[in-house]
Parts: sequence; structure tokens; C-alpha cells
Amino acid sequence: MSSTARPRYVLAVDVGGTKVEAALVDDHGVVLGASRRRAATGASASSEQLAAWVTSVVTQARAALPVDAALIGVGIGCAGPIHLSDGAVSPLNLPVWREYPLKELVAALVPDLPVRLRMDGLCITLAEHWVGAGKGVDNLMGMIVSTGIGGGLILGGVTASGPTGNAGHIGHIEVGGFDDPCACGGVGCIEAIASGPKTVAWARRQGFTGESGEDLAQAYATADPVAVAAVARSGRALGQAIASAATLLDLDLVAIGGGFSNVTGDLLVFAREAIAQRVQFAYATRVRVVASALSGDGPLIGAAALIHRAELVP
Repeated sequence: MSSTARPRYVLAVDVGGTKVEAALVDDHGVVLGASRRRAATGASASSEQLAAWVTSVVTQARAALPVDAALIGVGIGCAGPIHLSDGAVSPLNLPVWREYPLKELVAALVPDLPVRLRMDGLCITLAEHWVGAGKGVDNLMGMIVSTGIGGGLILGGVTASGPTGNAGHIGHIEVGGFDDPCACGGVGCIEAIASGPKTVAWARRQGFTGESGEDLAQAYATADPVAVAAVARSGRALGQAIASAATLLDLDLVAIGGGFSNVTGDLLVFAREAIAQRVQFAYATRVRVVASALSGDGPLIGAAALIHRAELVP
């Protein structure tokens, strides 16, 4: 096999509030399953523990590189906010990391390779545009609805990161009619209303006895009234936030992934109903809201796209 025909992989890293994951992803956006490594994170972890877990999954994933393959770079997606200029991160759900030099940590493990860092919401958007529900769409927003809520933007066919790397962070857009306090300091942020843990917490205040998003999904499937009200509330808030984004940015598509987005397909139905209320703004209500086409692979595929599809990431 000639050197030009060698398989080309990117080492993709995804850092979030509950886990860090790494894997090798080829230039067709396919995750090499045998390379996938994962460790729990969590708000109670120390900075040293988080760094050790990142080091572990990156090292193990890299060691799985096939002998006939080339490793061409590393892409990192991380919960925000991030600090693009120096490669540092301050994930809201990981309070011990404030301006932590994540890019520097990873780069030291893979000397002589390019390393790129972006917010996880931007990575999921890149993945949807490359191989997912957003193929062929040049004005879209990707969203993660999970432990937190993140987002990213592709406008005019290229990513929009902003000068600090945090453009598209829709989780901290406030929506009208809600007074839920948010860890960021805002009131009525979509993350404080419609993320998985916050939706479950609201349901529990109404008498729900379950403890997780899975419990809520099961209760919703049996038409439990509190579970239905909780999902409807979160879906409405999501729709209001998306309608505002579509009004501002003239979006064609919003692709939504993340664990809690799977609580029921009706979550997106409720969101679409809220968007449809903007009756005088047809350019905004035309936005299509769809489920991610990438299952749990989206964040890793998107992190890899930072290298494989570098032309889209100015």
C-alpha cells in the first residue's frame, strides 16, 4: 500500500459535564469502534482527576491506531465557555476547570500533530453538516440537549465561532415566561429549563418520584400527567429559543441531539408548535427542526471534522 493510500485518522476528543471520550475517526466520518475510550467526569471531580482521565482516554485511543494508518491531527470539542485564543476551557458543569489549558494538555500527548479546539456545540453542528441531518444545508444550528444545552452555527457554509469561540451558545439564551435561575447568573436560560436534569428536577417539584431522564421517558410513555407537563414545558422553551435564533439568523435547519433529546419524539413536536406561534415571521417559522442523524457519535465526528474539514473552520 502506498503512503498516499494510507487510511487517515483524526484523534477526536469530547469533554463534557458527565464524561470524556476519545476515538479515532476516518476521513469519511466513521468512528473506529475499537479505538473508543470513555471515562466519567462530573462536577465533584478534582482538576487533577479530570486531567488524568483526559490523558488516559487520549493515550488509549491513540494506541489503537491501525499499523497501516496515518494520524493527521487531533480535534477537541468541549463544553463551554471556551477561550479560543489560548486553548483554555471553563465548562460551566465542571467548576474546577476555569481557564484550564486543555489544548496544551492534549497537545503534549501528541507532539508534532496539529490540535484544534472548539466548543462542543460547534462540533456537533459540523458533524451534522458533514455526514448527518444537515448535509447540503449551509445555514444551520446544531444543538445538544443533555446534561446541559449547547449549540453551534454554520452560516453561509462555514462555521461561526466568534472571536472567543463561544458563538452559538444557545443554552444561555433567556426565554420569556420562565424564571428558572441558571448557574451562569441568568434567569430563564434554556439550559436551566430544558436540560435533562433540570426537566427532571421540575417534574419532581410537581410530585414526580423518578430520578432520571430515563425514568421520565418511561413515565411519559404511560401518559403520566406530570411527565407530560414536564416534557411539554421543556419543548416549549426549546421552541421559543429556536424561534429567536431563527429570527436573528434566518436559519434553514436546526438539528438536535444529546441524550435527553431522546426522552420522546414529542419533545421536538412541542418545540415546533412554539416556533409556529411566530405567525408574522414566515422566514423564521420555515426553519426545520429535526433529530440528529448521528446517534451518540456526533460529538466525536464533529471534533474530528475540525481537522478533516478544516476548510469549514476559519
